[in-house]
Amino acid sequence: MNRVYNFSAGPSMLPLEVLEKAQAELLCYGDCGMSVMEMSHRTPEFEAILADAEAGLRKLMNIPQNYKVLFLQGGASTQFASVPLNLLSDHKCADYIVSGQFSKKAYLEAKKYGDIAIAASSAGATPTFSTVPETKRSDFRPDADYVHMCFNNTIYGTKFHYIPDTGNIPLVADMSSCIISEPIDVSKFALIYAGAQKNVAPAGLTIVIVREDLVGNARPDTPAMLDYKEMVEAGSMYNTPPCFAIYMAKLVFEWILSIGGLEEMKRRNEKKASLLYDYLDTQNYYTAPVDKKCRSMMNVVFVTGDAELDKKFAKEAAAAGLKNLKGHRSVGGMRASIYNAMPYEGVEALVAFMKKFAAENPKIQA
Repeated sequence: MNRVYNFSAGPSMLPLEVLEKAQAELLCYGDCGMSVMEMSHRTPEFEAILADAEAGLRKLMNIPQNYKVLFLQGGASTQFASVPLNLLSDHKCADYIVSGQFSKKAYLEAKKYGDIAIAASSAGATPTFSTVPETKRSDFRPDADYVHMCFNNTIYGTKFHYIPDTGNIPLVADMSSCIISEPIDVSKFALIYAGAQKNVAPAGLTIVIVREDLVGNARPDTPAMLDYKEMVEAGSMYNTPPCFAIYMAKLVFEWILSIGGLEEMKRRNEKKASLLYDYLDTQNYYTAPVDKKCRSMMNVVFVTGDAELDKKFAKEAAAAGLKNLKGHRSVGGMRASIYNAMPYEGVEALVAFMKKFAAENPKIQA
């Protein structure tokens, strides 16, 4: 069976070269006589995999030495609690920038643990969350322990086109749907976290990059599994880590380094996004309901304006080998997630289908 173009928001496509490498090593990794899926995390072989994964990510993102890198179990949503449990200090207050569903969920979770305020929000935009809030330093309380943001909004197709100026207040970013898609200055952030299932690896792994001065300040009742200090001291192996997902992440990091690193990844991603957005901007059948200055390079949202046509589009696209284009249930329409592993040819195929669908399904004028 031929592989399809998978436009899912996650779990997403993985690079073909990575899948082929994993396939070749699936039954026996190296000369250890077993698969990584069967391997104890305490073996020298897996310890080497974990070390290589961290080294690869550090090189890719140019992570400063005063940052710790953790490979943790579960999804990024676990960090909605981990962040306040670890970062709220004597002030016990933090400010949140709400630009979509996940940043709102993070805000609501953090409210359980302290004085949490919404410093800025784009919930009032039309359509809702179709832009990101513009912020300035004075928007944030001077005694805030941190400011939290979601850098790319998977559901609504927006991305921050700037890094908020928080002064000396630590900036925390959920980068689940844009990590390793382009170069970013890690030193501008105190903590970055990301679920792996968009650009990095299969679901079940979350990456945390945290400045070391923020480690060791968790409140006393923080569960051990959520305490960054416990995880750092255990080298991400406080308990059995998601071994196979870490192995796949290692392969993905190696693949990106082999093609030229994040500069080349950015070039490829911009080329794909430009192809799709340029088409959307030069026709009137589909609408891209997102502020142009903050369009996501990873998640492209568009609608026909007719809910029944949208359903038909997603169904016929799937039959044509363009899978998972249905928009999130909260917004409808279509969403093309074109993460790192989506080839340019996949976006070409999507644009060709969009043109064909528009020609074969004229809208009924009111």
